[in-house]
Amino acid sequence: MLPIGPLMIEHRLIERMIDLARREADRIENGGPIDTDFIRDMVDFMRTYADRTHHGKEEDILFRELRERDLSDDDMALMKELEEEHVRARALVGALEGAGLGAESSPGGSGDEIIRTLREIVALYPQHITKEDERFFPASMGYFSDEEKDTMLATFREFDREMIHERYRATVEGIERTRPARKTERSAQ
Repeated sequence: MLPIGPLMIEHRLIERMIDLARREADRIENGGPIDTDFIRDMVDFMRTYADRTHHGKEEDILFRELRERDLSDDDMALMKELEEEHVRARALVGALEGAGLGAESSPGGSGDEIIRTLREIVALYPQHITKEDERFFPASMGYFSDEEKDTMLATFREFDREMIHERYRATVEGIERTRPARKTERSAQ
């Protein structure tokens, strides 16, 4: 397996959480109450799994190694763009946490902010993941020998030993069980 394999697998779980965020924004927008438990779970997932675990491997291992290579101008620009998007994602998750705390102290008062922030997260992640999966990750592997790729994959595994993938998979699955997909007018057509 290439080192990008685990990163792409992690993207699939992040996409599931992003779909849950979209559904939550729709639900609140349609008059449903703010589910502060969902907001807390999402903030926890995004901070620990998406950022610390996933972006941690990207930034602290893959990107760090790539900075030591003679990247093309396009690949360097794309890497910087991805890093900026990671910073943007962190800010959005912080804003979501603040809005969620506001909703806990003043129920219903942060609905618009929660919807707006969820929608921004939902807009950011799919295009970010597509850039990585389809453009950056495949190109990045061309900068490493097979031995270096194997070493990076082993480094990723060691990094993951310190993380708790199972907890966050269970978090997403638990939320998915309590929020069954509902058909929208668009999906029914």
